[in-house]
Amino acid sequence: MSLSAVESTLSSLKSCQTDIGIGMDIVTEVALDLLESQGPESNTDLKKLEAMMLECARLDREIDSFVEVTKHITVKARGQQQSDAMFTLKAKVTEQVAKAMGRLADAELESHAKVTAFKESILNSLGQVFADHAAAAQPEELDEDVAVTQSQVNLTCPLTQMEMVNPMKNKKCSHHYDEAAILGLINARHSQRKKCRCPVVGCGNGDVTKADLVQDQVMRRLIHKKHNSGRT
Repeated sequence: MSLSAVESTLSSLKSCQTDIGIGMDIVTEVALDLLESQGPESNTDLKKLEAMMLECARLDREIDSFVEVTKHITVKARGQQQSDAMFTLKAKVTEQVAKAMGRLADAELESHAKVTAFKESILNSLGQVFADHAAAAQPEELDEDVAVTQSQVNLTCPLTQMEMVNPMKNKKCSHHYDEAAILGLINARHSQRKKCRCPVVGCGNGDVTKADLVQDQVMRRLIHKKHNSGRT
């Protein structure tokens, strides 16, 4: 294998991270389905799903380490004979990736964006489950309060002024935007070499980045439920 082939392989490997992210989103959806159908009794299964999320986060970080280490070593190897470079490349990459993963703390996996979103979704959904159970126990007293609470959830994107399709939550200021709208704004501002301010009036967050955004799957499910109930 040549050094150019290594670079091509790295590009393909990075694309696998997209599939890992999709898989983590599916795990979160399964967890929310369990909570919705079984309530707090699903705790054991939720723990298993959380462990699965952490394993996916570890794999994602391992790919990052592998790609970073390989690129670094490949750059150094370009000054050597091709045969000598390829002979030592595998051993060096294996050694350095092992060191990097050995330094990876559990806290780093817990802070993975998808893992954080998973936990936030579970907490938000648990609150909704408890509210639903309470409403079922005392429907006459709580129906009006529940209706008011639901009406207070703002499903409108501050950019499009339309109901969101794929709501994204800003981890810094906790505001929500539709995915396509906020990504379009970020790209437009960055193309002008400017920072993107949070479009919510009065928000002091003056630097919204793609890394700040996470999917709010609980809100997305709420939007879908609203549409489904409107059809019945």
